[in-house]
Amino acid sequence: MNPKIILGLAVLAIVAALVVADQRQARAGETTTMSGYKVLEPIRHGNLTVFPVVAARTYPTSEFLTLDEGLRSGEVVVTEAGQVQGLVRRHGQPAVRHEGAEVNRLVLVNNSQHPLLLLAGEIVTGGKQDRVIAKDRIVPAESDPVDLGVFCVEPGRWVATSEHFGASEAMYGTAGGAKPAAAVPMAMMAQPSVRMKAMADKDQNEVWAEVRKQRAEVAGGMMADAPAATRETIAQTSSYAKVMENEDVKKQIDAVAKPIEQNYQSLIAQLRDRHAVGVVVAVNGRIIWADIFASTDLLAKYWPKLVRSYASEAVVTRAKDVEVSVSRAQAFLEDMEGRHETIESEPGIYRHTEVNGDGFKAFALTSLLPKTGFEVHVAKMAE
Repeated sequence: MNPKIILGLAVLAIVAALVVADQRQARAGETTTMSGYKVLEPIRHGNLTVFPVVAARTYPTSEFLTLDEGLRSGEVVVTEAGQVQGLVRRHGQPAVRHEGAEVNRLVLVNNSQHPLLLLAGEIVTGGKQDRVIAKDRIVPAESDPVDLGVFCVEPGRWVATSEHFGASEAMYGTAGGAKPAAAVPMAMMAQPSVRMKAMADKDQNEVWAEVRKQRAEVAGGMMADAPAATRETIAQTSSYAKVMENEDVKKQIDAVAKPIEQNYQSLIAQLRDRHAVGVVVAVNGRIIWADIFASTDLLAKYWPKLVRSYASEAVVTRAKDVEVSVSRAQAFLEDMEGRHETIESEPGIYRHTEVNGDGFKAFALTSLLPKTGFEVHVAKMAE
């Protein structure tokens, strides 16, 4: 071949490579990933750092009902196992039978015409004890009563305060996602350290131990300068929810959560066309968690209580002036190579995958309902 032609082809190849590289270059402050996610520059307040995450694409999630929406409308009923006899059964399945209430089991009925999405870490209050949901799952529309795996986050009570469970009396979010319509009660989301014990350790004693630890951290550290009556109230209650609902505790959590909540709500609106779908979270310069959703709308619904759960972790941790980079957050999000994988499935409804890797655990909930087949929520925790 003519040397001039060879030289010309070589030059064209180099130019093409440079063009491709330029096209793949991320915008300022971002890192491109083969997984389709990009981590953006963080929002920081005190020792809490939140990295917004955008996706190459999103999925339709408008059919999914959240726990908050279901409890608020009354279409979702959560009750102690011993109360199951009074719940509706529609599909001719054998009745779920329990002689009485059980610490690690509740019964749920979804009376709505939409599939219900439950996230591990959501807390329902009432019954004989407050409980935290143990794993992500989907409950089909107009369901028969289903067993709901939970852990107790109130070890000191076994006396019914109400027949059914509901949202926190002091936890409020906004209806309407990023453009709030009204303040509404919400089920509390446990902070990452408590979520971790429920999701990863799956051990009631470990959950109780973490609840006691966090209560002690609040009473002894975070509330050290609070009035004696406040410290005594916190010390005397065994309820994780009531500790976090305490007005003095809420003020400190809000001081961290509100600026980030509002900044990211605004950012969600700005990034809607770029598919904002989640966050990577760091406390004291250490990446601890990531929550990723299938759509911007789903993220917006969960954002108010998620940011409070992250802030709850931050306020009980001694602050340090340490920053974490976008590249580290991106690396955390991308590393999903596990040593062991466990899959649980309800055919035609959902698949729940747990991945155990070096220094992390990740959990993915995939919808198997008609016209879906995508991951609705992914949570990753650093160990």
